Amino acid sequence: MERLSPYFPKSHCKPWVDDRRVLSEIIFVNRSGLRWRDAPREYGPHKTLYNRWKRWGEMGVFTRMV
Repeated sequence: MERLSPYFPKSHCKPWVDDRRVLSEIIFVNRSGLRWRDAPREYGPHKTLYNRWKRWGEMGVFTRMV
């Protein structure tokens, strides 16, 4: 995770939920084939996961990580 941290965009206003936790949750949802809405409640609001996945995808964060 230390090697991936430079790829995460910085927050400009209020602090975001921990990027490492969100990345882990996004990977879990994608591997499991779940809908965002069906993600376990321990992961927090499903809308946060989806919004971060969408925003990072548009910004090319996942492409740069690979």
